[in-house]
Amino acid sequence: MFSPWLLLFFILCYLVLLFSVAYLADRKEAQGQSLVSNPYVYSLSLAVYCTSWTFYGSVGKAANGGLSFLTIYLARP
Repeated sequence: MFSPWLLLFFILCYLVLLFSVAYLADRKEAQGQSLVSNPYVYSLSLAVYCTSWTFYGSVGKAANGGLSFLTIYLARP
């Protein structure tokens, strides 16, 4: 398994990457250029969105409905 310090290092590197992309996007927008059409920015933002949706969606569903939260992963409402 990972040591706690190595895991913390990876988490911090990921956060620095996300904030760097956001900073560059803001700077490009201020210059009148758009970074939104960049596939790297799109994939990183989609990864953040899907991660948070899966976590909060499945935790809330499991707290309210017990085992019916598995329907999130089976693509049924």
